[in-house]
Amino acid sequence: MCSLAVSLGRLHLENPVLVASGTFGYAKDVSELFNSSGKFCLGTLGGIIPKTITRLPRDGNLPPRTCETSAGLLNAIGLDNDGLEEFIAEKMPYLCSIGAPIIVSIAGRTAEEYAEMAEVLAEVPGVAALELNISCPNVAHGTDFGKNALACENLVSGVRRAAKEVPIITKLTPNVGDITEIARAAEAGGTDAVSLINTVLGLAVNWRTRTPRLGNGMGGLSGPAVKPIALRMVYQVSRAVKIPIIGVGGIETVEDCMEFFVAGASAIQVGTANFYRPTAAMEILNALPHALTEAGVSAFTELVGTLRMP
Repeated sequence: MCSLAVSLGRLHLENPVLVASGTFGYAKDVSELFNSSGKFCLGTLGGIIPKTITRLPRDGNLPPRTCETSAGLLNAIGLDNDGLEEFIAEKMPYLCSIGAPIIVSIAGRTAEEYAEMAEVLAEVPGVAALELNISCPNVAHGTDFGKNALACENLVSGVRRAAKEVPIITKLTPNVGDITEIARAAEAGGTDAVSLINTVLGLAVNWRTRTPRLGNGMGGLSGPAVKPIALRMVYQVSRAVKIPIIGVGGIETVEDCMEFFVAGASAIQVGTANFYRPTAAMEILNALPHALTEAGVSAFTELVGTLRMP
């Protein structure tokens, strides 16, 4: 049996298959689809990243908030959530009962706000790690820290101090000229790992009404359409930093998962696939040992970053 354990800096996981923030709710919404044991047990996932939270409640953007495309999903949710205090009081007790590591995704308006949230969450039982969402294209200034290397480094270093020993993952935006520059800045700031990519800024229009199909105008594209972009960026970043990478973008099968490993990812997140096949991450996890045996490796980490480019 191949070993599936992986270390992402300070964060140690039983396996590399996680579910991405914003696509799995707070897990309770989909719990009826899973078992308390066996092949479809939520507790066997490598990690669960709940919906991004902000310090204060947010209503999000005006509807319509989602629009299907020919190869993915365009969304402009706008970080709709009940805020930090409500999350800790009402969501964390159930999340802690699942058994899988809980990685809390946070977003703030300022670097100080990120640090303040990190300081609070560092004291909350059951928080395995923090994911810094500096890459949401659907809110005002949502990618400011993800597009400026110095701002990114300063934010991460501030969170690193505030979070004490809690592991940090920094989620990067593809809507930038050189993602390796931002990844190096996050590494310099002290992040344990980076996850990439978040959604690609896109637009859907209704030509008959001459209006956007989303209430916010533009939105973030996810799903199979962005997978080649995500793979390219994972490969580029893997050659630019020494910290682990979590690959995100269009992953729906074990084949996709294996491609991200070869490109340089040490773990993956299943995102949009959760909407139309909520058991996708579990199916990938169950199929992974056979795929690794086929690849001829005794630990999946032997596969990471083995892509041979011409």
